[in-house]
Amino acid sequence: MERSELESRQESQLSVTALLHEWETGQPAAFDRLVELAYPELRRIARRHCGREGLSSTMQCTVVVHEVWLRLAQTQQPNYKDRTHFFAFASRLMRSILIDHARARKSQKRGGGIAGFTLIDSDAVTTQPEVEILDLNAALEELEILDPMQGRIVELRYFTGLSIPETAEAVGVSESNVKREWIVAKTWIRRRLLEGKHEP
Repeated sequence: MERSELESRQESQLSVTALLHEWETGQPAAFDRLVELAYPELRRIARRHCGREGLSSTMQCTVVVHEVWLRLAQTQQPNYKDRTHFFAFASRLMRSILIDHARARKSQKRGGGIAGFTLIDSDAVTTQPEVEILDLNAALEELEILDPMQGRIVELRYFTGLSIPETAEAVGVSESNVKREWIVAKTWIRRRLLEGKHEP
């Protein structure tokens, strides 16, 4: 049974990559098939972005996924080397959509009513604290300036949900490097968020 599930997942991965290449070569029907095949994975990524508790009814995960598909459909010259690259790009779009939404809500509410975001760490054994998505984004942007690779690893691990091997493939470094940078980066992010809570 486990072998069958593994084979099915591998076939799905190969199919997504094949459809991406067909779409890039100007076959519009491939995009429709891609939507159907990749939708469950994008829903999973969206749930990570929205946090364990989810957002308000005005910005549910389904809406985020649909907005991502709209933006992808408008891409003039798609260029994805494989499914990992594609889902990482889609994850970054989701982050951008949620940040825009949070900023709009903050402007309307004058700083109140911003949805909480739970830091989901696939390696963690304890529940992660809830933080505001704008605080998390500010910390991640700061890290991306200080250390672009660490910022990329945090985005791929926290938000996209990639494993250590998948992250290593996406950033082009060894798994041991990813593990080391991941520990340093997530520690820095958490410390920065904690410092932010105590700032006047």
